[in-house]
Amino acid sequence: MLESFAPVVNAHTRILVIGSMPGEASLRARQYYAYARNQFWQLMFDLLEHGRPPHDYQDKLHTLLSHGIGLWDALARCERTGSLDGNIKQPVPNDFPALFARYPQIRTLLFNGQAAAAHFKRAFGFPADKTCRILPSTSPAHAARSYAEKRRIWGQALELL
Repeated sequence: MLESFAPVVNAHTRILVIGSMPGEASLRARQYYAYARNQFWQLMFDLLEHGRPPHDYQDKLHTLLSHGIGLWDALARCERTGSLDGNIKQPVPNDFPALFARYPQIRTLLFNGQAAAAHFKRAFGFPADKTCRILPSTSPAHAARSYAEKRRIWGQALELL
């Protein structure tokens, strides 16, 4: 079974970005969104830091947290060959009720793609006390939207800060 990562949250986290499950490159690197062609970090730094390039992974995490944004994945464990969400088998959800009990200030859930939303919804439904938005996946497998369109949609969602 593949294992996901711990949540990246703190007492100031108001928005939680929820992915499905880290891909192979991320699991190897032990870093969220480590695959070079995934657009997540580029989007975040374009939107939050006016395009400033990140220094390293710690800078990436610090930048998100300083803007009230956290990260976690819908799944704690699963079986999967490759990195595609469509190959996920035996999904085990992360314990979101415990996370929300510990961090009640998290009010907005932004799902990084349809698969993340589907896994979360299957396990918990969408909480009535939180704003939930399904955003275009930042994965290179989701090429139906241009970077500019993804940037616009993610930017609108992050204005909730």
